Amino acid sequence: MKKIFRILLKIILGILGFFIVYILLALAIPYIGVNTEDKDKQEDVAIYIKTNGVHTDIVVPIKTEYKDWSEKIKYEHIASKDSTMQFIGFGWGDKGFYLNTPEWSDLKFSTAFNAAFYLGTSAMHATFFKQLKENESCVKINISKEEYAKLIAYIEDSFQYDSQGNPILIHATTYGQNDSFYEANRKYSLFYTCNTWANNALKAANQKAAIWTPSDKGIFCHYR
Repeated sequence: MKKIFRILLKIILGILGFFIVYILLALAIPYIGVNTEDKDKQEDVAIYIKTNGVHTDIVVPIKTEYKDWSEKIKYEHIASKDSTMQFIGFGWGDKGFYLNTPEWSDLKFSTAFNAAFYLGTSAMHATFFKQLKENESCVKINISKEEYAKLIAYIEDSFQYDSQGNPILIHATTYGQNDSFYEANRKYSLFYTCNTWANNALKAANQKAAIWTPSDKGIFCHYR
């Protein structure tokens, strides 16, 4: 019995130690920045980073001379079907969180466990906006057309596509009138979160970002 107790104690202490180290790294590493100098001074496109306090989206114009997102992420996919929208926000995350947890009060242990330990599947979340207001939760970034091309490629590579080359729509009713969901690549984990995805999107576009971050604060600290 004592031997079993010692084994259980070691396991508990190991798990506790893991989470302590993880939290310390998650608090410290995000302050190490990359792309701290803007090497391309062109300002062809205005994009935004937007957070709801937990999750970061990359928001871009729906239509520019460089890309028309509505060709694949269609207005018909959202409940409002409002074609007057001007911007589209992209987020990546665990499908269980997106579809089954519209509010934190809806969070189940199984959903959190699967997401944290690489057991779930992922989804892309598209949110349409008519306008955006700059504030502490929504920051405007001007980038060049070359940088935007890299960002486009990064976002497109995050989707799964059908045989016709269209993003695979997920029929979900848990969100608002201007949201749609699609099957995505990669899996969510403690080390690759929704904010890690957004942070990597900024890195792909040669913008200021954290070397790694699991949180939105690790992104926004480089823009404040």
